[in-house]
Amino acid sequence: MASQSQKKTPRAGFAALIGRPNVGKSTLLNVLTGEKIAIVSPKPQTTRNRILGVVTRPEGQVAFIDTPGIHQAKGELNRYMVEAALSAAEEVDLVLFLIEPPQGETLDVTPGNRAILERLQKVGKPTFLVINKIDSIPKSKLLPLIALYGQEFPFAEVVPISAREKDGVEHLFQVVLGHLPEGEPLFAEDMLTDQQERVLVAEYIREQVLRHCRQEIPYSTAVLVDVFDESEREPRPGTPPGQLGGLIRIAASIYVERDSQKAILIGKQGQMLKLIGTDARKSVQRLLGAHVYLDLRVRVEARWSERTAGLRKLGYE
Repeated sequence: MASQSQKKTPRAGFAALIGRPNVGKSTLLNVLTGEKIAIVSPKPQTTRNRILGVVTRPEGQVAFIDTPGIHQAKGELNRYMVEAALSAAEEVDLVLFLIEPPQGETLDVTPGNRAILERLQKVGKPTFLVINKIDSIPKSKLLPLIALYGQEFPFAEVVPISAREKDGVEHLFQVVLGHLPEGEPLFAEDMLTDQQERVLVAEYIREQVLRHCRQEIPYSTAVLVDVFDESEREPRPGTPPGQLGGLIRIAASIYVERDSQKAILIGKQGQMLKLIGTDARKSVQRLLGAHVYLDLRVRVEARWSERTAGLRKLGYE
């Protein structure tokens, strides 16, 4: 009688998503986890902190760390964001270096990406080249692009994907898992992220500021949740399954750096702030599974993004 094959030892570890702004790191994290953990915007520097997303399967567990886009760091906030990204690369088992295909006819390694690769050389961790947005270029350009980057860095793997189209993402997960050490899960099976609900709420509000406000406003904006009242959160008896039940009262402050920015954010007769609040409340209700009363205020904290004390006050430390 043939013996049953032995069960494979599960694998577990950390993988950091590293790359320039807007290459799709947050979109990839959300697709991998199946939940909206990181906010997404077409504007650069949307992600400001490291965000943990845990994917647990019978064959193992991967803790992905989404990081801010690495860019030229001018000002305290930008330096904080770049350092958060680069330090993550030093603390993980594996680095996923995300790039997007060049939009012009010329294939090249951009100065920004070359600078990141130089830092990753010093870190010395196994690194994948993950080419995102492959749906945006002809397939004939893919192999030359892979060859070009292969001359710059000894990548452990090259994985082309389209996070938006969910193309190649499952393959990426399996390849990542195969490179992690054998071991038991690092987090509880039902853990998805280490982000607290009130932190996610603040990010959902900031996402709507990014969506609705013109260029100069989003980068001078931070959001703090002042009140998170769950005393009425439990749904009433008889609430049908799948329907929102209960009520959570939230008050949050949107901080900007100048009075002129405050005026723009509030809008004529408060219309801009009302629009931001309405759309944010819809996202927050889906997150919390309850009705939400959302009260938004706009406050001025002069030059907060340029001062260490300002960063600390608004949660960037």
